[in-house]
Formats: sequence, C-alpha cells, structure tokens
Amino acid sequence: QVQFVESGGGLVQPGGSLRLSCVASVFTLRYYAIGWFRQAPGKEREGVSCISSSGDGTTSYADSVKGRFTISRDNAKNTVYLQMTSLKSEDTAIYYCASDFVPYGSSCSMADKWGQGIQVPVSS
Repeated sequence: QVQFVESGGGLVQPGGSLRLSCVASVFTLRYYAIGWFRQAPGKEREGVSCISSSGDGTTSYADSVKGRFTISRDNAKNTVYLQMTSLKSEDTAIYYCASDFVPYGSSCSMADKWGQGIQVPVSS
C-alpha cells in the first residue's frame, strides 16, 4: 500500500527549479527519517537526500545534488519537501519519497515504504 503521496513534478528546462512535496496519509512524519530517491531511465534507483527525525534534523545529500537540492520538513503540514534548483538533464528521473518508519530514525538507507513516485523530466 502507498504510504506517501508525492507532488510538484513536471517538465522543467535545464537551469530551472522545482519543489517536490511528500505527504504521508497515515504517519506523522516528524518522528521518522524521510528520504528522497530517484530512478532515471535505464538506471538503478539511487538515494538523493535524507532528513532525520525532527529531534535531530540532520540532512544528507548525494554528491551529484549537493549545493543544488535542499530537503526540509514542515511538521504542521506533515510534509517533507525537496527543493531542486539549477536542474540538469541528468536529474531527469522518477522521484520517490520513502522511509523505514523506525521511530526517531536518522538514516534512510533501509527505507522500504514507498510512494508511487513522480516524474521530473528536465529538457529544453
């Protein structure tokens, strides 16, 4: 069953920006580490960014997106965001949010509950 709903994707030109949103229908996200992942055509899924549970709030990023993407959370809206700037054609992928729903977690490496994903094509 889908644990998350992603939104905010769509066609964007190189150099442009998008903000993806991830909302959970059942869980209160502030208590869990939440990650953004992506899968490009013909490639394996990869981790993009992770934010630990709100008590810590530590963030991490793949080297390929450091300085361009920012992960954040709005606890009042039970939403995690991925702000993407200076987008490149190689950022084209389906983006997913995910978690392992371990309370007060700090890592996204064992995430096993996924949203349906949202497409982000970067093209002129």
